[in-house]
Amino acid sequence: MSHDHAHSHAHTHALPVTNGHLNRAFIWGIVLNLAFVVIEFAAGFITGSLALVSDAGHNLSDVASLALSLVAFRLAKVKSSQQYTYGYRKSTILVSLFNALILLVAVGAIGWEAVRRFTHPEPVPGGMMAVVAGIGIVVNAASAFLFMKDKEKDLNVKGAYLHLLADAMVSLGTVVAGIIIIYTGWFWVDPVVSLVIMIVIVYSTWGLLKSSLRLSLDGVPQGIELEEVKKIALKIPGVKDIYHIHIWAMSTTENALTAQLVVASQLNMEQVDGLKRTLCHELEHLGIQHITLETSVSPAPHTSL
Repeated sequence: MSHDHAHSHAHTHALPVTNGHLNRAFIWGIVLNLAFVVIEFAAGFITGSLALVSDAGHNLSDVASLALSLVAFRLAKVKSSQQYTYGYRKSTILVSLFNALILLVAVGAIGWEAVRRFTHPEPVPGGMMAVVAGIGIVVNAASAFLFMKDKEKDLNVKGAYLHLLADAMVSLGTVVAGIIIIYTGWFWVDPVVSLVIMIVIVYSTWGLLKSSLRLSLDGVPQGIELEEVKKIALKIPGVKDIYHIHIWAMSTTENALTAQLVVASQLNMEQVDGLKRTLCHELEHLGIQHITLETSVSPAPHTSL
């Protein structure tokens, strides 16, 4: 039995942390949303609007998420060491999970206060609600637009985009609530809007939570199937079997794979190297950039994955 290893370290799918557009997007997103948080919280506190205060809290969590994501991207560029052989790439996944958990905690607080307001409704000025929320539509839509270009390249960027887009929709709902209060005096609309905000946050966060939790547990990244990897490998002439396949995320932009590859016994070393280069190239199209293949010519045991 002979063993050797093939390593592929292509980065064609990685999101460049130093990308000037992305850095500016994070910075502008943080500045715009932080300014709006101050305005919205002050207006909500003065007018007693739960919808405004709760949305300000949600927007503050978005600011924290943007800041943490930017820090995580920079940590992902830290070189590996003897203690951290992968560097700090995993921090991007942990930040994504942490951001999702923060949002769910915020949802619980909003829901509790909304229920209390149903039993003890308080008058709020609908005009102020509508004006402040209108500003929110502009701020959140503009911030979301900044991330639209890169939203499919990274889980944290996609999370930021979805949250900001959801915030714009929530602000639209608050404008509608403010107008209803102006013309009807139905102050119970305020906590209703808060509950709608809850639903929107949970809906927009749930997918992010599942994906980040899956990656933090070294699960197979979304969009990659083990059976597809096996089919690709077995289509290559000279490959007899592939097993002990392990696929995990090194960061929110980089995936890794290790596997045992069984090749035809008549192949020489140069042919085996060419076979492995072909497989690595095919796997890169699936979003797997770091590939380690151990090869043998002996019959492989049929063990389960």
